[in-house]
Amino acid sequence: MFKMASSSAIHFFLLLIAFFSVSCLSASHAPNTKPHPFILSIKKDPATNLFYTSVGIGTPRHNFNLVIDLAGENLWYDCDNNYNSSSYCPINCGSKTCPEIGCVGCSGTFKPGCTNNTCPSEAFNPLAKFLFGGGLGEDIIFISQLQVPGLLSSCVNTDGFSSFTSNDSPLNGLPKSSKGIIGLSRSQLALPTQLALANKLPPKFSLCLPSSNKQGFTNLLVGAEGHPQEVSKFLQTTPLVVNPVVTGPKFVKGVPSIEYFIDVKSVKIVGRVVNLKPSLLSIDNKGNGGTKISPMSPFTELERSVYKPFVRDFLKKASDRRLKRVASVPPFEACFDSSTVGNSVTGFVVPTIDLVLQGGVQWTIHGANSMVMAKKNVACLAFVDGGTESRMSFVKASIVIGGHQLEDNLLLFDLGSSKLSFSSSLLLHNASCSHS
Repeated sequence: MFKMASSSAIHFFLLLIAFFSVSCLSASHAPNTKPHPFILSIKKDPATNLFYTSVGIGTPRHNFNLVIDLAGENLWYDCDNNYNSSSYCPINCGSKTCPEIGCVGCSGTFKPGCTNNTCPSEAFNPLAKFLFGGGLGEDIIFISQLQVPGLLSSCVNTDGFSSFTSNDSPLNGLPKSSKGIIGLSRSQLALPTQLALANKLPPKFSLCLPSSNKQGFTNLLVGAEGHPQEVSKFLQTTPLVVNPVVTGPKFVKGVPSIEYFIDVKSVKIVGRVVNLKPSLLSIDNKGNGGTKISPMSPFTELERSVYKPFVRDFLKKASDRRLKRVASVPPFEACFDSSTVGNSVTGFVVPTIDLVLQGGVQWTIHGANSMVMAKKNVACLAFVDGGTESRMSFVKASIVIGGHQLEDNLLLFDLGSSKLSFSSSLLLHNASCSHS
């Protein structure tokens, strides 16, 4: 485990050089003759409420379940002592592909996760207590049945952290079946950007998080719009906002965030604006505030000064509808007797929530995304108190839109134009992310 200085600028040059220099995989680096999008299916882990996909890595192919992180800088995976790949190529320290930022080395049989003089690459899991270090390398990655050579990723030998407790593992908090994280951020090392650059694809990807694990709708599509033509008529578009302050571990100052922020102007409940300080919804000069999107948070987190008036107004509107309130079920505060709540095609019939975005467009959250069955006969408002303190010296967003609120919503991230297109609930249109 180590802490290291890194920045998007360093990784940008790493990526450019890697694509245009000769490497140990150069024989298989011939570009695709015909650009095509890449498709990955997504599943939801019921124990953690996190979302993951599966990719194959190396020679022979090893399949890894990797958790989806919109803030993740790279793709990193666990290459423990039982893993090896003959096509793995570590990026050497001191070479043109690695700036002078320190080296990684180990003793033992050299293999992925244990190579000397290797360029370091961080393996960040926001659910773990530490930032872990691995080695930067190239290898073949299989996406569905497509073989993509020479992609950069970070290989972490978790057996090397066996002296730590399970809570200090790089895999802490992830589903038991998962062996790493696939980053989809703005970083040049993120998978969508690497695939787009290597295959001359548009710098965009679509994401559709399922509420069940039934196969159907294209869940993650890199390099294309990713939705039927009839869906486009109800997509709305809003700018993606760049937070000028890094929002991950603070090792480099003056580096902008690689996470996805949107500009929420106000929050409404059944059309009534929640009384919030405008400063809470904007990003201040220290990077705090604003609204980001993160399926690594199972439920939307609201900073406490946002949470309290939001819940108060929701309870008032619920009372007007004669929904019977019952005891809270942590971490949820506003809970109701589910027998007093009606049902519709969009889930529980409860007060609708609107996020009013830049340009006046609205992201509407219906009952299927605003409520959750916390226990038998008890339905709760699926928003949680995010407190006032940030973790691991991070800056703190006022609103973190979590995975439950993203389910069955189609999101299209256009990195070229820095815009987000979104559908609100597909259930309104007799579709979902689990079936079209």
